Amino acid sequence: MNKIEHIGIAVKSLRESNELFSKLFGKPHYKVEEVKSEGVNTSFFKVGENKIELLEATNNDSPIAKFIEKKGEGIHHIAFDVDDIESEIERLKKEGFKVLNETPKCGADNKLVAFIHPKSANGVLIELCQDIKK
Repeated sequence: MNKIEHIGIAVKSLRESNELFSKLFGKPHYKVEEVKSEGVNTSFFKVGENKIELLEATNNDSPIAKFIEKKGEGIHHIAFDVDDIESEIERLKKEGFKVLNETPKCGADNKLVAFIHPKSANGVLIELCQDIKK
C-alpha cells in the first residue's frame, strides 16, 4: 500500500453535504460521479494532498443506504492506493483478511477497486484503489 487514497463519508444528501464541506474546506468539490454498480453518487474534494469522497445512496438497497440506516452519516471507509490490486488482494487473503470482492471492479474517479471486510480489519471497511491505465 502506497498511501491513503481517500476517506469515504456516507451522507444523506450530496447537495447539502457539498455545501457544508465546501464551507469547511474553503473550496468546491471537483467532481461528481455516479457509480451505478454500487448504487451511489459520489463527490470528491481535494484537501492538500488528500481526497475526501462523499457518498450518497441512489436506492434503498445500496450499501450506503444500509450503512446510514444502521450507523447514520459518517466515515464509511478508508481507501488505500496500490500499484497492483490483484496481487494486493492475494497478499491480504494470505494474511487472513476477508476480501469482499476477489475480482477488482470499476469504481469512481477512474479506479479499479476491491474491499476488505470490516470484520477482519477491526471494524474498518478498507478499499483498495488502483488507477485504471488508459
